[in-house]
Amino acid sequence: MFHLVPSWIAAFAVVAVSGAAMADDIAKRTEGARNAVKSLSGTLGQELAQAMEAGGPTKAIEVCNEKAPAIAAEISRKEGWWVARTSLKLRNRANAPDAWEIAVLEKFEVRKAAGENPAELEHGEIVNVDGKKQFRYMKAIPTAERPCLTCHGGQIAPAVTAVLDRRYPGDQARGFKAGDIRGAFTITQPMN
Repeated sequence: MFHLVPSWIAAFAVVAVSGAAMADDIAKRTEGARNAVKSLSGTLGQELAQAMEAGGPTKAIEVCNEKAPAIAAEISRKEGWWVARTSLKLRNRANAPDAWEIAVLEKFEVRKAAGENPAELEHGEIVNVDGKKQFRYMKAIPTAERPCLTCHGGQIAPAVTAVLDRRYPGDQARGFKAGDIRGAFTITQPMN
C-alpha cells in the first residue's frame, strides 16, 4: 500500500536536516576559529616573552605595536578570514570593535560577573551583513598577573607609561586587574 507523506512532515524533515547541517557547519567553523586564535595567541605570546627577556616591557610594547598587527594579517591571509584583537578599553584605535563585537564583549562581562571563567568565554554565530552571511567568533582574553599587568595594570612604571603615551595616544587599556577581560580575539569568516 502506498501512502503520501503530508507536506508539512516533509518540510519539517528538510528543516531538521538543514538545522543539523547548520549545527555541524558552525561546529567546524568554531573549531577552525579556535585554531586561528591559538595560532595568533601562541605566536604573539612567544614574541612578547622573547621581547620581555631581551629588553623588558618597553621592548614588549614594540611587539604589540608593530608585530601583533603583522602576525594577525599573516594568519588572516593564510586562513582567508579576518583575524584580530579588540577591546572595550582600547590601546590601539585601529582595533576598535564594531557593534557586534561590542555586544559580545558586553555579554562576556555579564557572563564573567555571573561566575564564568574568562579564559573559557567564547561566542560564535552566523550573521548577515549587507546580504552576505558571515561566521563571527570571539574568544575572551583574560588579564594575567604577568606579563599583562606590567603594561595594562593600575600601577605602571613611569618609563613604560612614557613609551605607551608616545606609541598609543589616547590609550584606555590601563587599570586592569588579574582576571579582568582585557579584550578578545575576533574572527570573521565569509561564508560562500
